[in-house]
Amino acid sequence: MSSAYNQLLDATMAHLEDLKSKGVRNVSVHAETLRALASPATLAPSRPAVVDSGSPVLPKTTPRPTQVMAMPKRLITSMVTPSKLAAHARIVSAYSDKAAAFNELQTRVLVCLKCASLASSRTNVVFGVGNIDSPLMFVGEAPGADEDAHGEPFVGAAGQLLTKIITAMGVSRAEVYIANILKCRPDTPGESSGNRKPTLAEMATCIPYLHEQIDLIKPKVLVALGATAVEGLLGKTVGITKLRGNWQTYRGIPLMPTYHPAYLLRNQAMSEKRRVWEDMLQVMEKLEMNITLKQRGFFQQATA
Repeated sequence: MSSAYNQLLDATMAHLEDLKSKGVRNVSVHAETLRALASPATLAPSRPAVVDSGSPVLPKTTPRPTQVMAMPKRLITSMVTPSKLAAHARIVSAYSDKAAAFNELQTRVLVCLKCASLASSRTNVVFGVGNIDSPLMFVGEAPGADEDAHGEPFVGAAGQLLTKIITAMGVSRAEVYIANILKCRPDTPGESSGNRKPTLAEMATCIPYLHEQIDLIKPKVLVALGATAVEGLLGKTVGITKLRGNWQTYRGIPLMPTYHPAYLLRNQAMSEKRRVWEDMLQVMEKLEMNITLKQRGFFQQATA
């Protein structure tokens, strides 16, 4: 067998061990994939690199949009048992191109039915958005009504504020990657509006998808937006007030906890805005981004 095959096989086994350690016992796949399991896996030909001009602020990235797979809302999928998981992972690991692997992940997420109540109540699966080669990734807790309607994270009022924060950092929303712990909006039975916090069971079920996203993107810095995002990523239930502004570590990746933008919509005190901005300044410094004197002075209280 070729060395490339052996490398892929080793990577597959490492990935399976990682999934097993997280409690993953099955994954959902299409019927076509199940049929493909009976055939030898072949490597997808690598595609020519797309040359694109990157941002002067984040020069080490080459933005390339992910393809959004249009899937029927209630497509029924088959479950792969643990005995078939290795064969399935062999197909997944055969992707030599990050975009192809990301699309395969997105395909699985868009048809996920693991949380029956969320799958039946959702309008759209909210996978994620942005540059999959970005060194900076933001993680929130779960989609709200606006996100569920549009199929994109952080598009409501809190999302608009997040976009302003990102812009103030000197980059565009399209240059970073944004995702949530949950890919479906938590259902609110009997209520026509409002959102609720994801349950521990929902987070445990859905977060392997986020782990895969992070593993593929390989950001240099993660920003956890709010206490629920911190709990999902780190398992810590310490209040966000105590954690924010203090570097944490997720699988070797520096992680900055900060307030969720929704908090700033409720508490618009200049001091709270400044705290979040100080967190972002730390992120910018960690990424060795250019920081102007004007940026360093944002949201400071005026002195007499």
